[in-house]
Amino acid sequence: MTPAAEYLAKSRELLDAVARQTALIEQAAALFTETILAGRMVHVFGSGHSRILVEEMWPRYGSFPGWNPIVELSLTFHNLVVGANGQRQAMFLENVSGLAERILRNFALSPQDSALVVSSSGCNVVPIEIAEQFQKRGVRVVAIISRAHSEASVSRHPHGKRLQDFADLVLDTGAPIGDAMVRVPGLDTPVAPGSTVGGCLLVNCIKAEVAARLTAAGQPPRVLTAGVLVGAERATELFEAAYDEHARRLAKLYEGLK
Repeated sequence: MTPAAEYLAKSRELLDAVARQTALIEQAAALFTETILAGRMVHVFGSGHSRILVEEMWPRYGSFPGWNPIVELSLTFHNLVVGANGQRQAMFLENVSGLAERILRNFALSPQDSALVVSSSGCNVVPIEIAEQFQKRGVRVVAIISRAHSEASVSRHPHGKRLQDFADLVLDTGAPIGDAMVRVPGLDTPVAPGSTVGGCLLVNCIKAEVAARLTAAGQPPRVLTAGVLVGAERATELFEAAYDEHARRLAKLYEGLK
């Protein structure tokens, strides 16, 4: 089997792992639909490379308003690698206690809100404390982790807690310990991670389920759609309407701040 073929085979296993969580996906979708129908937002947070799943949820083609992507650049700005804004600093800050509270201090949260927090290991301080802070404010939390990797890892939390300890519902990307899925002969470390594949499957399953529920409730979402499908004029209309709705929902998160 070639390395590429092995990666594809392992990815099919991730697809099966996600398929086995259909009931949990539906529970998450029901929770998030409740939030969006209430006119509130689902807060989506991920540090490190988990930022990928935050941006996968919104805004992009096939997505719709109702999600508040919390992307902290100090934790996710990886392309410079070294020097100012480098990876060393981001990895350090990801384990600074108290930063999560400072991030959420910017928002007027409500128990009608809900949250999706992503961390492959579930062991870094900021995503753990983000989930903890959400729960303290009455916000229900869905976590996405790589369970095998998380359970084999050492938590950086001062009390040994993991993200799943502060989640009302836990979804598993299915990625293996260490994340990388392919062994190359002569190379002593594996390559080609899988958590992003499993995570993207999970968030898009949730997205599709939420869209179906909103439509059934008589509030079909304004979906960002390519002009090649609906024509340039209709695509522009959908984009503008979706962005306006996002702004209106976001405005509520700044009302009543103390």
